[in-house]
This record gives sequence, C-alpha cells and structure tokens, in this order.
Amino acid sequence: MLIYIHGFNSSALSFKAGLLRRRMAELRRMRELVCPELPHRPLEAISALEDIVRSAGDVPVGLIGSSLGGYYATWLAERCELPAVLLNPAARPYDLLAACIGAQTNLYTGERYAFTERHVAELRELEVASITPERYLLIVETGDEVLDYRDAVESYRGCRQIVAEGGDHGLGDFERYLDQTLAFCGVSTM
Repeated sequence: MLIYIHGFNSSALSFKAGLLRRRMAELRRMRELVCPELPHRPLEAISALEDIVRSAGDVPVGLIGSSLGGYYATWLAERCELPAVLLNPAARPYDLLAACIGAQTNLYTGERYAFTERHVAELRELEVASITPERYLLIVETGDEVLDYRDAVESYRGCRQIVAEGGDHGLGDFERYLDQTLAFCGVSTM
C-alpha cells in the first residue's frame, strides 16, 4: 500500500497526487494507492493516517509526504518503521505555520477553518527526537519559495537525498522522480 500525505491547505486533489494516481493507473496498481483528505487538526490527521496503516494489516506500506505531509510521514515512518519519500518537507512546521494563525481556506476543497495556537502545539507534539536515515528519500528543490530547502537537507542528514537546482515548493518536476519514489516505497514499476 502506498499512502500519499498532502500538505497544509492542500488535498488529495493536488498536482503531485494526480501524477501518482496516473502512474499507478498505468501500472494497473491503483487499488494500492491511498490519497486521504486529511483533517486540518494535526492530531486528527495523524490518527486518520494511523488508521490507514493499521488497515493494511500485513501488506507493506510506503509513505509519500509533501510539505507538511512530509512532517507527518516522518512521524509515521519512525513510529511504524516504514519507508518514506519526503517532497519539499516542512522540517519545523510549528515555526513556519505560527505565522498562519487565523482564518484559513483550503486551496482545493474550499473548506474554511480557524488555524489556532492549538494547531501549532499539536504540530510540536508530533516532532520526532531522531530519525532512522535509511527509512527516507528526501527530494527537495532549491527554488522552494515557501520552505528553505537547507532546513530539510540538515534535518534529514544521512538520508538518501536528491537536491535539484531551481524549481518551486509545488515540485513541478515531480514526474521526473515518480518511478524512483515508487521504487523506494517498494512499488515495482516494471
């Protein structure tokens, strides 16, 4: 099973999720891909993701986390001993998103909600003390306009890393890395 974890104010309808769906359909493996719409509350999002992992039973699970989803994927990878590909991940989202306290609207679903100090506190609760480097493939672009890619490179030191020049936070070149991403998560592309 492959779980795509979207970022802050994003959705399973995002560009990267769409590329994953298309590639998995080409491979005739769509039933193995799960792209949940996550609640905006971090602890609720983690609970929903844990439920999906538990539902897999003995089926191997791989994670793909984008931005805030990379932070969630890190927590799950460590807790459940899973491989994870992190796409322009938020290394310390509680610092970054503290500036977003207030009214929010999800870019894809249109959901409106209040982002509060409690959200930030929940993000802090999900920080892992240390990572197991072999569990991760980090893919970042130096042109990320939202996050400083160097924070992720430092936070995931010792992990396999792809640092691409230029680009943006949306990782517009993700298609270039699709098969590598799938292979890291144990999905054969042959």
